[in-house]
Amino acid sequence: MSDFPDVRWGSESSRLREPLVAFSITRLGSWLIKTATPLDRKVLLRSRGRFTVLGPIGAPLLLLTSTGARSGQPRTTPLIYARQGESLVVVGSNFGQAHHPAWTGNLLKEPSATVTLAGKDIPVRAELLHGEQAQAAYQLLIDLTRTYDAYRSRTDREIRVFRLTAR
Repeated sequence: MSDFPDVRWGSESSRLREPLVAFSITRLGSWLIKTATPLDRKVLLRSRGRFTVLGPIGAPLLLLTSTGARSGQPRTTPLIYARQGESLVVVGSNFGQAHHPAWTGNLLKEPSATVTLAGKDIPVRAELLHGEQAQAAYQLLIDLTRTYDAYRSRTDREIRVFRLTAR
């Protein structure tokens, strides 16, 4: 049995899913999602990872709490994830922007973190994946929502891919 609960709000079969995913692939859609992220973070924090404004698309979301690389303070970020065996996979796509998201630098400096999923806090260890492992893990996110393929096409940087394993 997995250490990670298999719960999500919404459904992959929702009639809203495909139009919302298609919109999210556009630059305007990406901007809107990025702009809504602070609101979504509040909903996720208040519900301890049970609810999200992205619920209608049935995306599996978690809260990743890492240690700030410079501040040393806890930093919490909502992320879409994919399952890979007994682990979870997250990617630092940053909506296809030219720079890596801060949470990826946090995990590089301190790979011990916490995932909040379905109201449960789970200590994890993050591992940066490379090469074929990173490509296979990234494909899991593309399989969830093709938005990740669009993000990859918008940037020249190598998008960081992490495996999260329960400690």
